[in-house]
Amino acid sequence: MKWQHRTRFITRRGLIYSLLLCLVILGLGGVGFWILEPSAITLSDGLWLAFTTAATVGYGDIVPSTHASRAFSVLVVLLGLAVLSLVTASVAAMFVETEERQIERDLMHEISALRTEVRSLHDELRELKAPRPHSGRD
Repeated sequence: MKWQHRTRFITRRGLIYSLLLCLVILGLGGVGFWILEPSAITLSDGLWLAFTTAATVGYGDIVPSTHASRAFSVLVVLLGLAVLSLVTASVAAMFVETEERQIERDLMHEISALRTEVRSLHDELRELKAPRPHSGRD
């Protein structure tokens, strides 16, 4: 049971770390676009451009226009895809873990029922093997 708690904690912690990494990459991407891209006038414009670039949405309202911001956008896309994949994998692992716990509970219930049945069969076998007193009707 202790390893189940540890596994659940690691999975949740992995999701938290992935989300934090995602926020850091978007934050740094936003600052980077704010510095490199002339059309990103405010930090919020830079953050928006970082988000749309990392998520590969590209609405087109703000686009990288300089060579430096285009090269930076390639880096943001690659990092964004990698981190978003980690987040997706962490969420999927949590769903799989929940399903595994249910399967394990079902198996433990079946094993308990089988043990009870085996005990009952042992008792019946013991009764059948027990010597019987003669009734004198031979």
